[in-house]
Amino acid sequence: MPDPNKSLLERLSEFLTSQPSSPTVRRQELIDTLRDAQIEGLIDADALSMIEGVFQVGQLSARDILVPRAQIDWIDINLSLSEIIKNVITAAHSRFPVFEGSRNNVIGTLLAKDLLRHSTEKDFQVRDWLRPAVFIPESKRLSVLLRDFKDNRNHLAIVVDEYSGVAGIITIEDVLEQIVGDIEDEHDIDEEADNLIALDNGDMRVKGITELDQFNQALGTQFDVEGIETIAGLVIQHLGRVPKIGERISIEGIEFEIQRADPRQIHILLARQLPKNTN
Repeated sequence: MPDPNKSLLERLSEFLTSQPSSPTVRRQELIDTLRDAQIEGLIDADALSMIEGVFQVGQLSARDILVPRAQIDWIDINLSLSEIIKNVITAAHSRFPVFEGSRNNVIGTLLAKDLLRHSTEKDFQVRDWLRPAVFIPESKRLSVLLRDFKDNRNHLAIVVDEYSGVAGIITIEDVLEQIVGDIEDEHDIDEEADNLIALDNGDMRVKGITELDQFNQALGTQFDVEGIETIAGLVIQHLGRVPKIGERISIEGIEFEIQRADPRQIHILLARQLPKNTN
């Protein structure tokens, strides 16, 4: 722990010139010093949050923030052109993984701009406009992936598990959100109907901003905490801190699994009802 009797400048100087200790200890020492700098008004809260996000990116891997395959908006190459266009417009993404036969057989990436710009051309074939798919292992570090995205001008990667099956996808936006927080664009949907999405396995995908009343109505729960209005607020209040990606928290018969979060807030959770104790 930093010595409170030393000035911020003395602590930074000591950090930069002292003998190396373990990376984890050094990282925490620097974060503690920067937090003191924020308290003293030398850096603002947003800058501190982004610095902490950079450290987080250095520690996380693709498996920690990927979009699971069950939540991917896929394009089946064997669909008719009109069906593909309809699916692209409905999902409103800029890039889509395209498969043939099996979802483990990804044959490329389709850019919405290519489809919508050229689909009226004579003899247009979706297959001719596919970009090469980029495959990465679940273990790939986000810091390395971000550099690859930048160097190769690629924005989407297919994440594969140890058996070469598709585990999910990850975009450059997903990585950047770990540093700067949630990035809203003109295609993001804000309606309450999009706050809760039922998945095929029975889980509920929940936005952190979902109000408790809406959640209670959807899952039949009775969460009611004074001063707390959202699901993210409920989980943070229960833990006393912002949880990390992958953490699971049980509250009154509901297990919450953190899907997306940054050092400041929870963005996406999975909610599932725990089996009732029959004993």
